[in-house]
Amino acid sequence: MRLALRLAARGAGWTSPNPMVGAAVVKNDRVVGKGYHRGYGLPHAEVEALRRAGDAARGADLYVTLEPCNHHGKTPPCTQAILEAGVRRVVVAVRDPNPRVNGGGAEFLASQGVQVEVGLLEAEARRVNEAWFKWMATGLPWVMAKAACSLDGRMATATGESQWLTGEAARAFGHRLRHLSDAILVGVNTVIADDPQLTTRLPTKDRRPKTEDRFKDPIRIILDSRLRLPLTARLLNLDSPAPTWVACTEAAPAEKRRALEKKGAEVLVLPEESGRVALQPLLALLGQRQVQSLLVEGGAEVLGSFFDQKLVDQFFFFYAPKFLGGRRALSVLGGEGAARLQDASQARDLSVRRLGPDLLLSGYLSPGQYLC
Repeated sequence: MRLALRLAARGAGWTSPNPMVGAAVVKNDRVVGKGYHRGYGLPHAEVEALRRAGDAARGADLYVTLEPCNHHGKTPPCTQAILEAGVRRVVVAVRDPNPRVNGGGAEFLASQGVQVEVGLLEAEARRVNEAWFKWMATGLPWVMAKAACSLDGRMATATGESQWLTGEAARAFGHRLRHLSDAILVGVNTVIADDPQLTTRLPTKDRRPKTEDRFKDPIRIILDSRLRLPLTARLLNLDSPAPTWVACTEAAPAEKRRALEKKGAEVLVLPEESGRVALQPLLALLGQRQVQSLLVEGGAEVLGSFFDQKLVDQFFFFYAPKFLGGRRALSVLGGEGAARLQDASQARDLSVRRLGPDLLLSGYLSPGQYLC
């Protein structure tokens, strides 16, 4: 099952809105076939593994990280492939919460004489698909906050200089996070100040999901209540298959909206809260559009708003070995902040990783109900 979990992770960034799934066929204590779901619309992990096993699958055990589907979707039901292959036992890590599947796949296989076991390494399997499980349970995307700062928590110097605080290894990891995310979000002030592309830029980039070492661009989302986004912004003039969405309020001028649409952007008109785009309705809309994972990259006020409203599930903070200091230097989090210590957002499951000269501190803020 651990092998199946490692295989599942190879589909990261490509399978949404499907989950990542891995499978291994075992006969006489030997792996005779393995596979993973390589991308949305492509064969499921079970089918890949059974094809590789061939005749050796008859009488074998199948280990799979998620309950096999028992319905027609983009592909035929995996339960049928399992029966046709002659598998004698299926070991499932976790049940599929999808109403069309939950219990149905396991129960159907059992009714056909296949031995079925459920629950092996369930917690690990849920962690692999944490964004998908949250989306299935709530209809909302998994929100990841990402920031780069100095050891004293500053995003820029007092004069506004910020590029580049961290080194190449940290920036490469950040681009990997973009590949793993369905969408990336920044505020319009960040676009005006830095003119970012918000694309995934890594040496092995290729937009075709053929192998696990190729990458895609996320959907670009700009928070821009009054549509101040310059029409000359680089993210409006890219050669990228990923769309750009600009979220505004009713107060935004209609003429600018039309101009942005002519540039190829889609303008999303959302409710207003304190003069800004309301974040809860935005997340609900993204969930309806099958955005399961959202990477929030800034700036400080946007990040602060997500933290203030307890909307962050996971965070990735990169720390450069520098002290910037200065009263006017920009803090990594803006917003209102916690008035009392008891109101502070409590991090859990912290981990620290060295990336060249920099440190990556990551962890979780959501209570973890999607992983149970």
